[in-house]
Amino acid sequence: MPIILFDGVCNLCESTVHFVVRRDTNKQFRFASLQSAAAQELLASHQYVFDDLSSVLLIIDDTLYRKSRAALQIVRRLDGAWPLLYYAFFWVPKFIADPVYDFIGNRRYKWFGKKAECWIPGDELRQRFIDDPTGGE
Repeated sequence: MPIILFDGVCNLCESTVHFVVRRDTNKQFRFASLQSAAAQELLASHQYVFDDLSSVLLIIDDTLYRKSRAALQIVRRLDGAWPLLYYAFFWVPKFIADPVYDFIGNRRYKWFGKKAECWIPGDELRQRFIDDPTGGE
């Protein structure tokens, strides 16, 4: 089951989670904020040294995707025409796509703002968020 790790205080990141939830009618994605203990354990299990909150991360099975590759793998699994973005952009090399991703990611607080503390999902979304690294609830 795919797990999206996101910056829990970022307004853009929260909006992205809502975007994914609305387009994931099969409820295949689970979520955890990067600030959570569950995310830290998941990242440690993948030997990923996490140094900042500027990247969305996606874990599918034993593979960790980051930045543009994570975003592409996410849209690939959404409902509707969204997977077309994957096929339109998967050919763009990481050395080009990731700097574009970083440009936006490094300005997201300035452009979209941030919260003083991590966003807590409402009851309707709570079951999609993980509290332990095995993906359980």
